[in-house]
Amino acid sequence: MTILVVGATGATGRLVVEQLLYSGYTVRVVVRSPDKLPDAVKNHPRLSVTDAAILDIGDASLAEIVNGCIAVVSCLGHTISWKGLFGHPRRLVTDATRRLCLAIKASKAKTPTKYMLMSSVAVSNRDLHEPLSFADRCAIGLFRLLPPQVDNEQAADYLRTGIGLQDRAIEWVVVRPDSLTNEDNSSEAIVYLSPIRSGIFNPGSTSRMNVAHFMAELITSEQRWNQWKGQMPVIYNKT
Repeated sequence: MTILVVGATGATGRLVVEQLLYSGYTVRVVVRSPDKLPDAVKNHPRLSVTDAAILDIGDASLAEIVNGCIAVVSCLGHTISWKGLFGHPRRLVTDATRRLCLAIKASKAKTPTKYMLMSSVAVSNRDLHEPLSFADRCAIGLFRLLPPQVDNEQAADYLRTGIGLQDRAIEWVVVRPDSLTNEDNSSEAIVYLSPIRSGIFNPGSTSRMNVAHFMAELITSEQRWNQWKGQMPVIYNKT
């Protein structure tokens, strides 16, 4: 079984690739800089690499890359730099999500393809009308002056409203971690339907390893997938 991962050279994306390879899957990645892949991954016999920026790939070529994949995992994001915050492409996550979903539909797979989007606890699930304090609303309003916040919100909204819950070709989950930390090993994590604390004024922590483990588990466990499909779970470290 084959899985496509985009954003595979990012701090979390590379961990997702490692988890999937460890679980026995064949993994395809689309990366601009293959040399940034970890040595333990880049020469793996079950890894295939497309050297390109995801938005530079033509529709026909993208459909070929997606064809045969049971799942697509997006760990795309904007780097914390002036160029990453204000440079192009400003709609990287949204445009990649839209184009990948169109490619999935074009492949006409017999069973629904799983689409997993790594997002942020700062992105609300508007289907649930998640409550925000006045201070949180003000802070997020300021964040919306930055393209990455708007991009992440629009990508999640595309899956919620553009794909929805009844699509025959695509099932989706949006994974929302809180403040990301780097840990060498996975630890016990707790997953909630919505945030249980302010991600701005009282943030929790989520290790990237736990995010990668959870995303891989969603693919390996049908029970876990059925529990969360069509939703936007929030993941925290238990401690």
